[in-house]
Amino acid sequence: MSTDEPAVPRTRAEMRAAREAAARSAEAAAAAPWSLSEGGGEAAEPRSLSEDGGADRDETRQVPQNFEPEAPSTGVPVDEERFVSPAARSTTGEGPAAHSTTGEGPAARSTTDRKAPTPPRDRRFLVALGAVLGILVLVGAGLGVVSLTQGPRITEVQVNPEQAIETSGSRVILTTNQSLAAIDDSQVTVEPAVPFTLDAAGRGVGIRFTVPLDDDTEYTVRVADATGAGGGPSATLSTSFTTPASKIFLLNRDADGDDKIFRTDLTGEKAEPVFAADKINDFRATSTQLVVSVEEDEGSKLLVMKRDGSDQRELKLPGDGYVGAIQVSDRGGYVGYSYSDRELSDTEGRASVLVTQSLSGDDDPVVTEVGGEEANIFVWQFVPDSSAVLFIDFDGALSLIDRSSDAGVQSLGLATTIQGISRGTYTAIVERLDGTVVELNLTDGSEQPLAASNPDYGTATTITPYPGGTLRHVVARDANGIPSGQAIITVDDEGTATPLVEVGPTDSILQACASPSGQYAAVVIAPDLTDNPYDQMLLPLPENMETHLIDLRTGDELVALTGFDASWCQTAPQF
Repeated sequence: MSTDEPAVPRTRAEMRAAREAAARSAEAAAAAPWSLSEGGGEAAEPRSLSEDGGADRDETRQVPQNFEPEAPSTGVPVDEERFVSPAARSTTGEGPAAHSTTGEGPAARSTTDRKAPTPPRDRRFLVALGAVLGILVLVGAGLGVVSLTQGPRITEVQVNPEQAIETSGSRVILTTNQSLAAIDDSQVTVEPAVPFTLDAAGRGVGIRFTVPLDDDTEYTVRVADATGAGGGPSATLSTSFTTPASKIFLLNRDADGDDKIFRTDLTGEKAEPVFAADKINDFRATSTQLVVSVEEDEGSKLLVMKRDGSDQRELKLPGDGYVGAIQVSDRGGYVGYSYSDRELSDTEGRASVLVTQSLSGDDDPVVTEVGGEEANIFVWQFVPDSSAVLFIDFDGALSLIDRSSDAGVQSLGLATTIQGISRGTYTAIVERLDGTVVELNLTDGSEQPLAASNPDYGTATTITPYPGGTLRHVVARDANGIPSGQAIITVDDEGTATPLVEVGPTDSILQACASPSGQYAAVVIAPDLTDNPYDQMLLPLPENMETHLIDLRTGDELVALTGFDASWCQTAPQF
């Protein structure tokens, strides 16, 4: 019998309590095999690996260097880093519960509390990302080397071929991949040849055509020896574009029905009406719109519409009256016309005043004044590619006024008529009071006689300039001065004359004008005048008229169409 315990009889309850206490002690020992003994003695031996139930057999166990095997004399566990039993570090979390830091044993550390090592796939991602970035760097460097070794290249081209055949001043704009060194006009070529101006800065090269281009033609623009602003090799910048085939508008009056404006190609096989009215007096076309003068009993109406006849709107007139001699300034966005009040007397009303207004209809019509008074105009024309107007009043004074400036009226002497104004040159052909025909520079007022043609076909009744020459209407007369025939003569810039169209004494040439580029001519002929009565319109014309389309480069006639007033013409037929 042990001397540690007195031989005191125990009741059943005491024995049961002792057994339960022993069981609890066993459980505590199993949960914390390294907990200190109650008396501050040595720690209990750790459980074997087989008893840890699921711990990693290869896991290295190490007691931290600062672990103290014995607690302080107070018997309270030290709050330092403690070793955690393999069972408490089970990855399944099914081992014995870990003690709280306030409990009797050190807290167990789960493997989920430790920082997980970087998975191998994360390292693979970083390696792949680095490889991609390296490739991009190499590609960028390669492109830079290519750019430096090949010179500038075109990255964008801007051009409007349809507008280019309608008006002068259209552009081709080249954008390059780098800023360019200064470019001279001599480096630029256009094929087929056409006059141009150059505007180059930075990465942009702008080529502005000073005259309209031919239709159905491939143009090639080249800039030779272009170099980057920072130096390097040179390169030739080149681009090509093709212009569309031309279409024109013609007016066909019908004594028994509505008058119609037709749009057609140059074969006449695809003609289609775009506008019809009882009495169409005159019309003009811009690159985007039609302006039509309609005659009614109470006066004229001036309509603006799209080229297909849609979106019609009426422009405000200076009063109730009549409109004639319509012209348009495509570049300035203006329409001009001769206006007369319906009610006229010796003391009241306006007659043949020149009116200009915006095609948009946003402004009021403006009556042209000279010396502070409304001027009666005999003949007038818009200066192509501008908003300026050249006119002769009833006193024979030739004047110029520009709607886009405040310069006022500029006097240019006396004249009897204005034959025409060249596109892109700002040069007018006018006839002076003494009968001489001169080329008048509208920028500085200088002038020189118009050279005679070779051969000389005599004095022309009308002269219509076009890029590269003029169309001249001449009349042949017999010994008694009676007309024996008429002809349209082409005269190039060197003065060489070539007959284009000829008619006999029974026919009459009413109008001749060229396409914007000077590629074609439209000649209006009234056949058999003795049996071709005039209509009763404000602008009276023979009822039967034909428009002959001719290739000015070859002299060949393309087609003859019914109608007149081709949209290539700046003014209506004059008598």
